[in-house]
Amino acid sequence: MTGKAKAVAHGAATIVNAIALGKGAAFGVDLWTKAEVKLTDEPNVITGQITSDPSESTVLISRTMERVFKQFNVEDCFGAKVKTWSNIPVARGLKSSSAAANSIALATVAALNETLDDLEVVKLGVDAAFEAKVTVTGAFDDACASYFGGAVVTDNLEKKLLKRVTLPDDLKVLFHVPSRKEYTGDSDVKRLITVKPLVEVAYTEALKENFWTALSLNGVIYSSALGYDASVASDALAAGALAAGLCGKGPAVTAVVSNDKIDSVRTALQSYEGELLEARLNHEKAKVI
Repeated sequence: MTGKAKAVAHGAATIVNAIALGKGAAFGVDLWTKAEVKLTDEPNVITGQITSDPSESTVLISRTMERVFKQFNVEDCFGAKVKTWSNIPVARGLKSSSAAANSIALATVAALNETLDDLEVVKLGVDAAFEAKVTVTGAFDDACASYFGGAVVTDNLEKKLLKRVTLPDDLKVLFHVPSRKEYTGDSDVKRLITVKPLVEVAYTEALKENFWTALSLNGVIYSSALGYDASVASDALAAGALAAGLCGKGPAVTAVVSNDKIDSVRTALQSYEGELLEARLNHEKAKVI
């Protein structure tokens, strides 16, 4: 079997975390994950390699491949060798799992020489992420932002993309990324559900396309619920960021910044220990390369 394909999907950042409400919002950034899929004639044998972070589990790779094979009823025909590489730090809240699942699913569909509707590709990755226990809600909002770019508002429980909006091109995104990892599957969901009424307010703002208000509000709510110090985001806002708040379940913090404030916000974030990543907004769809 000579089926082989590569695909790329981009990163995303939280506007409203869906864990408490089952509904969320996110936006695309130009960080990326690439996947290479080579089909083999060894059914049910899937080997995965995360070249940019070899210590990480490859269970998401296996679950995504299995989902796509099952979709086309070829699970007893093929195995696969899969490699991914990425510039998205793992387990910091920066949607590394969504970008990986999207790129793997898309590359697998292409390697099989099949076609599938974009949302169906996204849903296969979401189901795989849920099975792999790398997400609590299925992260449908993150997956849509990663796959389609722009800002998205979703109903994660129903797997419905309610809204996709093109954002201004002249904005930058700064991520303050602490060195420690926090896995979404380890989140205390019962504790997070207690902030549901507050998250509903942030989600309503996102539906109105007041995305930066929603992002900052969401950050305060989840930082409080998860026990994070919100001063990183507060200092970014004080330095002129349009929005700042916890990304995913953290520990990374997102700051959305206009070009004229980038230096002052960067200086504010550099006073905290951790890595600083700079990205642009992304409106490019995931694609086979």
